[in-house]
Amino acid sequence: MIPLSKGEWDGDERPLFLAPMSGVSELPYRLLARECGADVTITEFTSSSALSREVANSWARLESHVDEKPFIPQIFGGNPMEMVTAAKMLDETADIIDLNFGCPAPKVTKICAGAALMGTPDDLVAMTDSIISEVDSPVSAKMRLGTGSGPDTVLDISKRLEDIGTQRLCVHGRTLRQRYSGEADWNSIANVVKSVDIPVVANGDVFDTKSARTCLEATHADGLMIGRGAIGRPSVFAEIKAGLGWIEEDDLPWADDNWFSSDESTRIFHTRRWCWNRYIELANSTTGLRPRWMMRHAVAFTKGLPGAKKVRKMMHSHTKPEDFATSVTDYLVEGCSES
Repeated sequence: MIPLSKGEWDGDERPLFLAPMSGVSELPYRLLARECGADVTITEFTSSSALSREVANSWARLESHVDEKPFIPQIFGGNPMEMVTAAKMLDETADIIDLNFGCPAPKVTKICAGAALMGTPDDLVAMTDSIISEVDSPVSAKMRLGTGSGPDTVLDISKRLEDIGTQRLCVHGRTLRQRYSGEADWNSIANVVKSVDIPVVANGDVFDTKSARTCLEATHADGLMIGRGAIGRPSVFAEIKAGLGWIEEDDLPWADDNWFSSDESTRIFHTRRWCWNRYIELANSTTGLRPRWMMRHAVAFTKGLPGAKKVRKMMHSHTKPEDFATSVTDYLVEGCSES
């Protein structure tokens, strides 16, 4: 079961979630995020239509592992029957089934799915009610404030979802129209927290310790979900926990003697190297090395670092994924010695 709401935040530890991100939240990365301090991870958001038709590539997005507890697949769709079918197919393996009412991507919203459903509250609530009545797993939902066309609908929808048995909500503090522009409206998330008794997780603009603290102070949310701030930086979870005093720096998995004795720029290379090498180990032991995923993560892991253009050139000079993995490690080792 999902823990109860924790009430006002007074510095106590609250769970940190890795957001369900397409092209990012694959199994090895979710396992890495957990080792780096994430308390809860959620799969990539996956089409209920594809799942109900048993499309292999879509089911591959929902690979699980014994170390990933709770296992939370997230599904999206505009067809209520397909959403119910997909949820029932996941019911046996899922610990929690999460529903996506927050994705602003045109390919999702054009089928009246994701954040588009925030514009039709009756449809959204009816769909959720149908799913809850057909599965044994707890059901949670991720939402935005509204569509941006007319008044925000999140408050009304949140109350209605609580009434029908939804057990946890996550609210991104922007509308569909905003996508990722402007600033997340944490005050609106706070209003949702005050209005329901079930746990509410805050999402949007949490990138580091400072923003995590400010968000919790503003919202009193029962947890924080981190998306863009965790792309290429799975270390952000443990860094926030250390910064807020929830863990000691000695507990950081990459914090060896060399890390402690290094300056800030060298620590960044050191941390990224540890994360990259561990990602490769986890991929090898689960899904295998998949070039497309490796390239995406390599670009993200090295973004903003001096000489990162080398990594992009490496993508076209190696035919074996093992060689590419080693070359990225070598770049990060070189960065440690030059910083």
